[in-house]
Amino acid sequence: QVQLVESGGGLVQTGGSLRLSCAASGRFFTTYAVAWFRQGPGKAREFVAGVLRGGDDRTYYEDSVKGRFTISRDNARNTVYLQMNSLKPEDTAVYSCAAEQTLGRPVSYNYWGQGTQVTVSS
Repeated sequence: QVQLVESGGGLVQTGGSLRLSCAASGRFFTTYAVAWFRQGPGKAREFVAGVLRGGDDRTYYEDSVKGRFTISRDNARNTVYLQMNSLKPEDTAVYSCAAEQTLGRPVSYNYWGQGTQVTVSS
């Protein structure tokens, strides 16, 4: 069983930065891949970034965030981070982290955090 808690969201101006955290409780967190998803107003949930489970740590990004967002994991702290730079108004959304044995579509994840709001003002 894994429980996830996000933090770090907030209001930022265009071009600003935020770092989201996804803190996990439960054993064997290193055996889980972790992804960040977001859902903007009136939009479907979309994949943002993902990192494979500990020992592999390959990362994947949605095209619109490549070069601006960085996902990383600190297995000692059971935490995955999403560093978001050069934020744009279209990045405004509720950001949620999810964990599963491998990365996949949202329906494939059994463990989700509650989400954290990110608002980018123009």
